[in-house]
Amino acid sequence: MNDLIIGLVAVIGTIVCYFIGLKAYQQWRYTFMAPVIIATLILVLSLFLFQIPYEIYMIGGGWINHLLGPAVVALAYPLYEHRDTLKQLTFPILTGTVIGGIVGISSGILLSKWAGVGEEIIYSLIPKNSTTPVAMEVASGIGGIESLAAVFVMIAGIGGSMLSSFILKFTRVHHYIGTGVGIGSASHAIGTAIAMERDPLEGSVSTIAMVVSAVVVSVVAPLFAGWWM
Repeated sequence: MNDLIIGLVAVIGTIVCYFIGLKAYQQWRYTFMAPVIIATLILVLSLFLFQIPYEIYMIGGGWINHLLGPAVVALAYPLYEHRDTLKQLTFPILTGTVIGGIVGISSGILLSKWAGVGEEIIYSLIPKNSTTPVAMEVASGIGGIESLAAVFVMIAGIGGSMLSSFILKFTRVHHYIGTGVGIGSASHAIGTAIAMERDPLEGSVSTIAMVVSAVVVSVVAPLFAGWWM
């Protein structure tokens, strides 16, 4: 019974935090104020201030976590809506995503080695350009730490979402193929959600890029880890 109450409080609290972030985003419309970012910050601060262990929060947070699968599947609907357009763009989307995945892995390894961090951390960082379940599995397989890989995925997703508008504006990339591929291959689900808010077609391209990037990381990451480490 206690677990049920704790779980309900955690779920309701998470939903409230999200709606606060949503209201703030609707009011100011800055990329770095995306609802998921604001909600995450509020949750982290709340757990810290009230000294609530993460394991306690996850009694209810785990329920929300189980909904991630259906939420990702729901992204297939805009793919279906724009299927004819996406079929015509198969080659540029796939090419851009494959290159983006390789660049993401390579840059992570090179910058980490330049910074002098340990091999275990590098192995955990390598699959950051894929979704959390894939990254954790890949990191575990090549000698990394699963939980640390999940943290790097979150940083990549939130960081990419916050900086995407500035980077795309600076590089003058405005076409939905370029923006969708860039966001989907670098910031996966979090970035895709923001891309979907801007333009359903851009979000559809980002969804494909997110899926293809996960496949690329699964295949390329172990090879690169062996070659460069």
